[in-house]
Parts: sequence; C-alpha cells; structure tokens
Amino acid sequence: MRLVVALGGNALLRRGQSLSAQHLLENIRGVAAQLARVALHHELVVTHGNGPQIGLLALQNSAYAAVPPYPLDMLGAQTEGMIGYLLEQELANQLAPKRSVVTLLTRVEVDLNDPAFGRPTKPIGPVYTQEEAQRLAQAMHWHVAPDGESFRRVVASPLPLRVLAVDPLRWLLQHQAVVIAAGGGGIPVACTAGRRALEGVDAVIDKDLTSALLALELGADCLVIATDVDAVYLDWGLPTQRALGKVGPQELLGHSFPAGSMGPKVQAAASFVLKTGKKALIGSLDRIEEMLAGRAGTEVSPGGGPAA
Repeated sequence: MRLVVALGGNALLRRGQSLSAQHLLENIRGVAAQLARVALHHELVVTHGNGPQIGLLALQNSAYAAVPPYPLDMLGAQTEGMIGYLLEQELANQLAPKRSVVTLLTRVEVDLNDPAFGRPTKPIGPVYTQEEAQRLAQAMHWHVAPDGESFRRVVASPLPLRVLAVDPLRWLLQHQAVVIAAGGGGIPVACTAGRRALEGVDAVIDKDLTSALLALELGADCLVIATDVDAVYLDWGLPTQRALGKVGPQELLGHSFPAGSMGPKVQAAASFVLKTGKKALIGSLDRIEEMLAGRAGTEVSPGGGPAA
C-alpha cells in the first residue's frame, strides 16, 4: 500500500519533556524503528508536526534584538530541515542501504484571505502555566490558549490549498524512496496582492490537514495520523470518556473536538475518506502495525461501524 503517515509533534517530543536536542533525537530514534518496519512492506511518505520546535526557534529568535525576528515561514523551513534530517538519518540507519530516504522541503499554498489569520488556533512552543502565559502574552503581544491543563502560544493556521511538490514526490516513490515531506504542514506561501509570484506567509499550517491533502494528491491507499493517544475519544477527560473504534466520516464530524488538538485530526481523516472512499487511521504510533491490521486505533472508513 501507499501510506502517508503524519507524525504528531508530541510523537517527537513527549508532553512535559524539555525541548532539548537530545530528547528530540532519542524520540526520533524510537519513531524511526516503528516506521522502518512499516516501510519494509509499504510505500511510505512521512509528514511531521513542528509545534514545539518552531515555538522554541521563535523564542530564541526573539532573544536576539539586533535584527527583527524571522517570520514563521522561515522558521518553519528550519524545522523541516532539522527534523527531516534527524528522521532521514535514523530511518536510513534502520533500512537496507539500497533503500533511499529523502527529505523534501515542501511549500504549501494558502489564501491570504483565510479567516484563520484573524483567529489564531495553532499551538506552538513550550507549555506554560496560566500566569506565565498571560505575562508573556502581554509582553510579547502573543495570543495564548489552553492546551490540556496548561497554556501555549497560538498562531494563525490557514487551510492548505495546494502542495507544490507532488510531481517530485511521485518520482521519488516510483524509485522506491521513503520520503519525508510537508514537515510542520509545509512552508506557507501565497500570491500577494498585485503580484503573481508566491511569497512566504507568517503562519503555521496544520500538518494533519496538509497530510490529508497530500495523501489525496498522491493517491495514497491510507492516511495514518499518529499521535500520543491510542484512539479518538468522546467525552475526553470525563468519567464517560470512550474510544471510537470503526466509525464513518459523517458520524465522526458530528462530534465536537478541540480546534488546537484532535479537531484537525478528525477533520483531516474524515475529509480524506469522503473524497477518496479509502480509510484513515488515528492512534498511537507505537501501535501503527496493529492499526494497519485493524486491531487498534480509530478507523475512519466509508462503511463505518459501531463505537468501541
């Protein structure tokens, strides 16, 4: 099968861990071991989140006052290179020498009139207490929002319209490469007023929505959204919480999920299934092989099924 596997930012950096290079490398080694087993039997495109890493770069960037801070599209490109390099190296270490692993910096077109620019929802950077978040929001002119029991900075997250690297991606897959692409949702670009040329945009695209678009454009057989929870849950955090097993896309969209976490994953999975008639899986990366075999996670498919 041709798979697009979207790695959540928290699959690369566990909740509560410091944003150190060593933690990132250790986690990516574990991720690579899981993905390498999948790559033995499938064509594989890997996408990944970058929320913690781009937020850290933005903080480091702001600390040097001699030049204006770099915009988020440039910082996103940095995270694509950094995380892509680590994933590429660790996957190559796990796979046979003849199996190529390639990281492709990926631009993704967005619309400057997207209402998301007036309603930031994408969490980036480290977590804070409410008091810390409010202080930083005032000092740095940030938007902040709850993220679980903590708070994080949130930025604009426009919808992806077009992935600008589909043809080279197809060529790489035809030559049996494992491809790492659209990291952090891709580098956001748009046509500015009065110009036909594309320019970078100060935003962070949701990687799950980009992954669904990429899976559609590549004709993938399955979209896998790997996160740090084992399935999609209803009533999360309440005594009545329950996991969804097999579910139809319309039924899934009938429930409400947080915009900054599970919401985009659900939207991406349902969109891919509705447009292709194929299936999408949401669950823990540690159980990806079980998910592909239908024994774990939440499976979104046209036939649906009862909630588990």
